[in-house]
Amino acid sequence: MNTVAIAGVGLIGGSFALAIQKAGFRGRILGVSSPSTIDAALNAGVIHAGVTLEEACAEADLFYLAQPILAIMRTIDAIAGLVRPDCLVTDAGSTKGDIVTFATQRLTRCQFLGGHPMAGKTSRGVAVADADLFQGRPYVLTPTDKMHLETPAALHLVSWLEKIGAVPIVLAPEEHDRTVALTSHLPQLASSALAATLAAMLDTGNQLRVSGPGLSDTTRLAQSSFEIWEDILATNPVAIGQALDAYIDKLHFFRQNLTNPRLREEFAVAAELARKCRR
Repeated sequence: MNTVAIAGVGLIGGSFALAIQKAGFRGRILGVSSPSTIDAALNAGVIHAGVTLEEACAEADLFYLAQPILAIMRTIDAIAGLVRPDCLVTDAGSTKGDIVTFATQRLTRCQFLGGHPMAGKTSRGVAVADADLFQGRPYVLTPTDKMHLETPAALHLVSWLEKIGAVPIVLAPEEHDRTVALTSHLPQLASSALAATLAAMLDTGNQLRVSGPGLSDTTRLAQSSFEIWEDILATNPVAIGQALDAYIDKLHFFRQNLTNPRLREEFAVAAELARKCRR
């Protein structure tokens, strides 16, 4: 792999560029992004050149799509007739079903391998890109056929994921979307709903001061941008709806049993899961 092109040189795309350079990549890294982002990425040593999609397609051995979900799909459509046959196209989208289906239909001249790094920050942009962002974090790959992981290009990508400290996990696109609806999308919505509820009920100039670290912990995700989450909600509504229904049912159970000793069992189950998350 001599040339990597990254569409969307923000937090994830920029971190991937920094991570592979830290891990020993000595080829060229090309960026496709807005002029201001390209300037910032060049100044920070994240990429070596800013290029157009057409120029990226002519050179890239690996094309890494790190944009919002619907933008990823537009990029796939734009490069379908331009990308080199020996190029591997991969993405970092937070849902996989729609992206993988669309890429399978459109990218017929090269291999596509869906991906999702389970890493991030509440801040966005190349300014917060971090070479260590993927260290110890799951990196889900979603081939439609596990044999697609055996191609030389796919094996090369997996080896780089391991070099940057990520932990590759293979899931079907549909299984990925059902899983992250519970482990990622539901926590975000729960945090945002909690913060929105308190914003409507608290005097934020006075009552909000009467809080401990628990409130900061549980509302951290509420700082996330809707611009990112809009595409996620639009492309995984069924699984997210099922997750919300289960959570609402559990909240209703808590509401109906505030003075019932049975809640001790629920607290114990919850604490064990929290401990597992932190291990």
